[in-house]
Amino acid sequence: MNQTSIALVEPAVANRSNWDADDQLEVLTFNIGEECLAVEAVMIREILDLLPETRVPGAPSLVPSVINFRGKIIPLADLRIAFGMPLDPPTVDSRIVVIEIESAGEATHVGLRTDKVHEVTTLSRSNSSEPPVLGLRWPRHYVREFVRTNEGVVVLPDLNAIFESVKRASGAIRAKGGLN
Repeated sequence: MNQTSIALVEPAVANRSNWDADDQLEVLTFNIGEECLAVEAVMIREILDLLPETRVPGAPSLVPSVINFRGKIIPLADLRIAFGMPLDPPTVDSRIVVIEIESAGEATHVGLRTDKVHEVTTLSRSNSSEPPVLGLRWPRHYVREFVRTNEGVVVLPDLNAIFESVKRASGAIRAKGGLN
């Protein structure tokens, strides 16, 4: 099984957003290219200026380097790769959003490269919808929901699905004798 076929495998059950009892979701919004994405505010650990990166030979293209975050080496992900977006050079507004996700039962820090961080805001479930089955230019299983706001559409990426595909791809490469 190659990396491309793994990325196309859609999970049987998509991860859902954690809307509260009032059907609200507090998120941090940020741009990647022209797209506005958001991650749940409870996942955010810190927002950093760009830091020196160390490229990791043989690492998956989604997570090509690591950074030193408070004395701890953490992976730095570029979601453009997951969504098939062109790679752009950093700007004065570029930031790293450090999030905490669960991986293999452990809390794991991951840096997300962004083009611009906006704000913590509250989204309403009544304005959300699942990604369409047809016509989506991104892998559908990488998107949990779209939420309409006064400024446009905010994309809630399914970070667990994105990073699980990287882990499966890395495992497949190791099984073939690479990345030892």
